[in-house]
Amino acid sequence: MLHCEAGNVFKISQDEGSQRGVCGRLVCTNFKITFLCEDSAEDNAPEFKNKIVGENDITLQCVDQLCAVYDDKKKVPILGAPLKKQPEKLLIYCRDFRVFHFGLRYAKEDEVNRIVNGIIHHTLSPKPLKLIFLFSYTAAAPRYAATSAKDHTVLFEKHQDWRMELERAKGSVFYKVFVNETYKGLEWLPPYFIVPAHLPEESVYKFHGRGIPIWCWSRQNGAALFKMASLPKEVDDSSIQEQKAFLNNSVEKILHQPPYEEVRIEDLSITLPSLSDIHAAYMRFKQLFLIDNSTEFWVTDFKWFSLLHTSNWLEIIRQCLKKSIEVIEYLEEKKINVILKEDTASDFCCVISSLVQIMMDPHYRTRCGFESLIQKEWVMGGHNFLDRCNHLRTNDGEAPVFLLFLDCVWQLVHQYPLAFEFSETYLTVLSDSINIPIFSTFFFSSAYQRDTHKWVEDGGGGRQSGSLSFYSVWDWSVQFELKALTFLNNPLYEEKSKQEKSRKGTRPKHHRQLSLPLTQSKSSNKRGFFKEEPGPFIKSLLGKRISKLISSPDEVPNDYRVFYENWHRKPIDFHGLILPHIEGPDICIWAQRHLRWIPEAQVLGGGNVAATQRVLDLLDEIKSLKNELKDRPTLSHRASKENDADARRKKSVRRSSMYPFAHIPMNFVRPSISTTTWWSWEAGDDLVNRDDEDIDLGVI
Repeated sequence: MLHCEAGNVFKISQDEGSQRGVCGRLVCTNFKITFLCEDSAEDNAPEFKNKIVGENDITLQCVDQLCAVYDDKKKVPILGAPLKKQPEKLLIYCRDFRVFHFGLRYAKEDEVNRIVNGIIHHTLSPKPLKLIFLFSYTAAAPRYAATSAKDHTVLFEKHQDWRMELERAKGSVFYKVFVNETYKGLEWLPPYFIVPAHLPEESVYKFHGRGIPIWCWSRQNGAALFKMASLPKEVDDSSIQEQKAFLNNSVEKILHQPPYEEVRIEDLSITLPSLSDIHAAYMRFKQLFLIDNSTEFWVTDFKWFSLLHTSNWLEIIRQCLKKSIEVIEYLEEKKINVILKEDTASDFCCVISSLVQIMMDPHYRTRCGFESLIQKEWVMGGHNFLDRCNHLRTNDGEAPVFLLFLDCVWQLVHQYPLAFEFSETYLTVLSDSINIPIFSTFFFSSAYQRDTHKWVEDGGGGRQSGSLSFYSVWDWSVQFELKALTFLNNPLYEEKSKQEKSRKGTRPKHHRQLSLPLTQSKSSNKRGFFKEEPGPFIKSLLGKRISKLISSPDEVPNDYRVFYENWHRKPIDFHGLILPHIEGPDICIWAQRHLRWIPEAQVLGGGNVAATQRVLDLLDEIKSLKNELKDRPTLSHRASKENDADARRKKSVRRSSMYPFAHIPMNFVRPSISTTTWWSWEAGDDLVNRDDEDIDLGVI
């Protein structure tokens, strides 16, 4: 549905001091904001293209901030306030870190007023759930039929799905599937979930399922992982206190019976940051990547790492990984059950339980297994996507918890790429899919909410017999062509059945990529993410007592450290338990997601993604050579194959480190040092005159 549009709008380039742009029409619908160019350039079409959201498309949910420019000054528009003056530009900051500059100087004044006010209203104003484009699209689109690729992902919407998961984890003897199809006082829980087998049914309904350990996963040694919502905080009524005591005693007796016996309760609301802390850290963190132009990039470049440190985002990632390893120690070494406790058991419980299962269970490191894990722990686990992602623009409870989880998973993929079937491109695409209102996966806060909103209502408010069939994000063919789907898979991954059992991997070397400045910094006694810790050689040389004295005050407990260091001394089994490195330099920036739209941050013909693409090219070449040996072609045919291989190699040189999302333009030349920051150097500094700094980092 078209809301408003304006002609003679210029999409302005973000190059330093550039006023170049492309003329076209700016259109706002109930789905997205689109810029329609007058001259379409099909020759520069990207290899990895999304069929739903194009290069010049912004879904309404993807809009993060808006700014109107008056006389080269940015001003944040106020919702509902009329425009007193026609703005020169409209800046749109997106949640996927794209920044759009639209010049409005040559557009008609009435069209400018309509398009600016329309974009402000449809992107910033609060809205009811039924007005999200998801419902309009699902009602108008053909009835959704899952493809064969999506059928492999377990959605945990059926009783059989939970039974199969129990059998796979060898826990069907000690646990049972609780049926909650009618949601009788348990609206925040899924229609099926798993509880201890001896737990009375009436205990589940007390306090609406709170205080009940819900099964997540079982280890082969018998230890199990649970999550539990906290009991109500009202303690004034004596009857409530008696019910609490009864519930605590009944659950405690069950958990201390075989095979549960011993239980470790981890209260995540105490040991991990609050939701407001996560939101504040991410607000500071994302400003590092919402760059208006290259001038702003070079101005902030010299203080970029200090801004990264003060954002505290990487420190929160480290804390989540550290807590996951602590939980794994109890499950793996001590062989005792662990209960993750939280107020609603749907935020950090989802993060930690998912990370623990990924590290311990290789099934969840496959693509279908990972998608099934998100369905089990997040979608059916009742994570409040509507509030945490702020899809309804109410700002109540906003916190990027799911993005925090994906960033933690990327740290694992970055450190152990051979252990995962999916690529980092898959994780980047998944993070983008959060803001596409076509799939219902990330647009409901519970299974009950989804089931109650899927019915089609008639004009009188009654319910019809039919219901909406929502699209699932796991059907990737809706977004990408078959050729583009290969970017989602890791070409270096090999299934366990195809490997020798005795084969072990070599431990990768540590990298400092985008985690700390490459230059050596002065020693500091500061606490936090960038604290310095003594190395293993120093610790062994000085002894345990002295090393404790020189260690940071917030060092992890000794039992955890012993388990952590002992595991890292062993050879890696990529299909067994994996533990991430969590020291400061090992926690890196997710470059492909955060820096992919900044040309100055890209490396021409380099980076991890470009290296992976080289491997893909080699695999294609090997495959063609094998076919060539079978068919025994003529010499001219062999020469044509060699020319094709040379063409692929030349093409890969043009790819940037953020491939396949961004490509460096042919005329892009990066200066050796930014002229915009010369004013910050003192007159006596001869840095500009140094010969070794005069290096062209642009096009080869």
